[in-house]
Amino acid sequence: MPALLSRQREVLRSSSSFRLLFASYLVSGLGTFLAVIALSVDVYDRTHSGRWVSGLLIADFLPAVAIGLLLGPLVDQLSRKRLLVGADLIRLSVFVLLAFSVSAGQIVALAFVAGLATGFARPAVYAGLPNLVHGDDLPRANALLRLAEQLTIMVGTLAGGIVVAAAGEDTAYAVNAVSFGLSAALLLRIPGALLQQGLVASRGYWHDLRDGFHVVIRSRPLLAVLLSWNLAMITIAFVNVSEVFLARDSFDAGNFGFGLLFASNGLGAVIGALFAPGLVERRGMTFLYGGAIGLMGIADIAAGISPNVWVAALFVVASGVGNANALVCNTLLVQRGAPDHVRGRAFTLIMGTNFAFLGLGMIMAGPIVDVYGARWVWGIAGVVGLVSALTGLALLRREPAAVPQPAPS
Repeated sequence: MPALLSRQREVLRSSSSFRLLFASYLVSGLGTFLAVIALSVDVYDRTHSGRWVSGLLIADFLPAVAIGLLLGPLVDQLSRKRLLVGADLIRLSVFVLLAFSVSAGQIVALAFVAGLATGFARPAVYAGLPNLVHGDDLPRANALLRLAEQLTIMVGTLAGGIVVAAAGEDTAYAVNAVSFGLSAALLLRIPGALLQQGLVASRGYWHDLRDGFHVVIRSRPLLAVLLSWNLAMITIAFVNVSEVFLARDSFDAGNFGFGLLFASNGLGAVIGALFAPGLVERRGMTFLYGGAIGLMGIADIAAGISPNVWVAALFVVASGVGNANALVCNTLLVQRGAPDHVRGRAFTLIMGTNFAFLGLGMIMAGPIVDVYGARWVWGIAGVVGLVSALTGLALLRREPAAVPQPAPS
């Protein structure tokens, strides 16, 4: 483990620009997941309505769907640095305004604006990352960002519960606003030219949009990510919706059991992100990608038929490991398979459709849980995961070749 962490630190030491991006991601992520708890509590306290809470969650990811399908060219045509800094400043403003909101409708509307900013920022980060580190360091750089994301989910949500309980939602909003201010300050120190090789001139809206679709559909690695991970998002949606029912109804483990399963998935994701770069180097992405998604599917089936929550938690850890490894491969396949001038469009399209399938899966999962119960839903999720794994393996077949990348300066 010390040697593994040492190799991760070497990536941070080798690129000052990546260090700034990583720090920005970590700081803003902590604030974001701290505020997630506050947002949910705030809407629930004002409405006591599951529909309003659901609307809040949808408002967070719905903009990414629209951006991915309609506005992807902007991530290539505008300065990625300005997009990232602008997104942070917009989200800072949103969380300042949330402290003055007087209705659930205003909260959901502001969450939609924050989701819109995030919908541009997330693909801009991953599209620009290959320009900040050397090609050999790219797997570890991606894994570090995924690791930061998982750590901020665990620490941020725990801190969010403590802050909201002790000081209220407005304090959580203020902390998140400050986090976005710090993130923007860090991003301002990254030379804008490093995040992209150059701005792409528009050839007309529909032509620009079509270029993004073409690069994904005509590339086997990108098509593998598009199709297999869309299926995997249905698996994830089924598990997320039914997790509380599995813990409380199937295992009779109460809220503690739900927390145990949630934390187990996070622990698995952290472990997966730590070991993913080494596995990519030793096994290659074709084997790892299909194997990681297949592990998710098998683990979900096993968790669904487990005799108690403790046994299920072990399989959920395994599912989290597979999830994190697959996510690192997803990002690498797009970064290595799409040239810089269309990489932003490739990411926004794939991320947009991923969120669309996530939403579809959530809509489907609820009625199935009500009729058949959580164990069946986890079983179905696992079968879909296995189909996803076979789809990825069939499309990749062999280790994908990378398009030429610029050396970071």
